Amino acid sequence: MIDIRMTRRGLLGSTAGALAIGAGFSARAAENLTIGMIYVGPRDDFGWNQAHAVGAKALKDIPGVTVVEEENVPETVAVTQTMESMINIDGATLLFPTSFGYFDPFMIEMAKKYPDVEFRHPTGLWSADKHPMNLGGYFCYLDQGHYVNGIAAGLSTTSNKIGFIAAKPISLVLRNINAFTIGVKKVNPAAEVRLIITGEWSLPVREAEATNALIDAGCDVIACHVDSPKVVVETAEGRGVKSCGHNADQSTLAPKGFITGAELKWGTVYTAYAGMIAKGEKLPNVNEGGYDKDMVQSTAFGAGATEEAKTAATKAIEEVKGGAPIFVGPLKDNKGNMVIEGTLGLYDGALWGTDYLIEGVVGSIT
Repeated sequence: MIDIRMTRRGLLGSTAGALAIGAGFSARAAENLTIGMIYVGPRDDFGWNQAHAVGAKALKDIPGVTVVEEENVPETVAVTQTMESMINIDGATLLFPTSFGYFDPFMIEMAKKYPDVEFRHPTGLWSADKHPMNLGGYFCYLDQGHYVNGIAAGLSTTSNKIGFIAAKPISLVLRNINAFTIGVKKVNPAAEVRLIITGEWSLPVREAEATNALIDAGCDVIACHVDSPKVVVETAEGRGVKSCGHNADQSTLAPKGFITGAELKWGTVYTAYAGMIAKGEKLPNVNEGGYDKDMVQSTAFGAGATEEAKTAATKAIEEVKGGAPIFVGPLKDNKGNMVIEGTLGLYDGALWGTDYLIEGVVGSIT
């Protein structure tokens, strides 16, 4: 349990105290830029939170920029207290609360309360007709990285059975599973992707069980989309099986079997925004990209990648960076239904409506 008295939330105290502390806020903000980073879990989780913390580290190298961070902040009123503290105690004028559940209602309410502070969230939830203009979103299209993972996995398997562990069957996750499978099938039509859905973003015991079950079923490569792939990658390594990463760099966890990974490159967004504020420029309310905008990267190849996999994956990165589509129709789902008749571009809005598993996936959404 976190002792709230030792956090920024605890230090904030009463509303009156916050107003008194915040009296010198404007003067400090005019001289330097203070940026607040808020994480739902630990910064060293080898996953979602660590990816953001790596981006925050890039900010710390910029002269005149101060970064204040708080980890393990629940998706409750606790995040409101943390934001209040960062604004009124630390003088933050740009906040990056990085967990999905922070946005509504907490960030929306705070953006209305503090119109001179910029709030940005790592999703596409912001809408011009519903939300304040000092609020916005940024998003790294990790399906591009998973497509590359799939190509590398398809050329690194010998059993032609590849496992995938997913947290929840929502469109974003399904999109990543499908992109991964398309990559696998492109280079290895004989291979299949066996899917297990855990039901939650972080269930370490269930993730270990799923990894072992897939390995017992003959899978010799394991990939995933969970908040922290640490348990999945370590379990696979312990069983002598190869793995692909997600969100951050997990290569050190699997020195023998790691192939490559799909990494979120939030630092590109964070450093760009710091530069824009320094120049007095307005931050975008919507900022999305992948390899083309240096917002996604692949983890360096590990010992689990074959030479053929390295060559094909490297080529795929360059092709996607140049705009080559991943979802090239006609494509059927794994029930035989036509789901994509033509070709969808990398950023086609139709992909946000993904509610199916592509042909080649052995598993079910329900």
